[in-house]
Amino acid sequence: MVIETNITRMFGIKHPIFGAPMAPFYTTELTIAVSEAGGLGCLSHTFLTGKGTLTELKHNMLQVIEHTDKPFGFNVRTARTQLDAPSICRKAPKFIMSNPKLREQCKYFLTSAGSPIVMEKSRAYQRLKESNPDVKHFHVSPALWLADKSIEAGVDGLVITGSEGGGHQSYEQITTLVLLQQVLQKYPDVPIIACGGFANGIGLASAIAAGAGAIAMGSRFISSKESEFHENYKNIVPPAQASDTTLVTGSLAPIRLWKNNYTAHHGLVASREEKIAEEQEKDIQTLIDEVVAYEIVYTEGDIFDGAVPLGQSIGAINSIESVPSIIDEIVSTAEKLLKSAASNIK
Repeated sequence: MVIETNITRMFGIKHPIFGAPMAPFYTTELTIAVSEAGGLGCLSHTFLTGKGTLTELKHNMLQVIEHTDKPFGFNVRTARTQLDAPSICRKAPKFIMSNPKLREQCKYFLTSAGSPIVMEKSRAYQRLKESNPDVKHFHVSPALWLADKSIEAGVDGLVITGSEGGGHQSYEQITTLVLLQQVLQKYPDVPIIACGGFANGIGLASAIAAGAGAIAMGSRFISSKESEFHENYKNIVPPAQASDTTLVTGSLAPIRLWKNNYTAHHGLVASREEKIAEEQEKDIQTLIDEVVAYEIVYTEGDIFDGAVPLGQSIGAINSIESVPSIIDEIVSTAEKLLKSAASNIK
């Protein structure tokens, strides 16, 4: 048995499970593992110090198609402070068009943390889409008004993410359940991937029953055997509680992190206007220090003084498992729950 949805049919995948993007970190091995296991892996927008983002993206894409023939995708953060985003949106589609395997496998273009228009206005992306209709552009929308803007821009689907999730969130701080209801009620025919707070079959079953076509997971896949994350980072998760994370000011917006020395010394801005004003006061060294705070967790395992993105779903994760085991267990549990729920309808 399989759970077939509009999303699994759209991308030609076996299971309605996606890897969530986790910039600025590498997720190449994780992308391969998720896609090989029947889900859809997603390369993160990698921009560690000293690395050229477009060069790294091309290298990561080639590494993926060398190790799997399954569909996958990539993420571009299109925030106003992400200066490389316009270049990636222009040049990545050209690179994909130049490689037959990439044209066949790289189907999922995911923009986030900014406007979807940067990708939609890319002539290279539009040419790629004309030659390959299987390519789909989704935008991460953590608030209803952002979903509205994404639909207006012409995206193919939405990733609806609530404030439970790790990483950057909206200032509105709407939970996944409430936001999912809002978006599905307003846009019942738009393909939806639910993200933020999902870690097991109960979560998948609830999302599918509500009308989403798939879920995307970050924290659950960080704590997998295949992910590139430092062992110290992974080992936080199994003993953690849902209350062990908090929202602080991130480089782009509010961000959910694991509570440690870093979060203890960082506050939370209340609005977009306050965040812009704060950005205008920062010098180059401060911006570099912010990136380094994430790097030392990923590369050195400094989980005490570094910034550690994790979502509240860590409270539902009890072990570090292989990606195939994670996906198989989630799908198996969801199938049982959905059948049980259907049996209650008389």
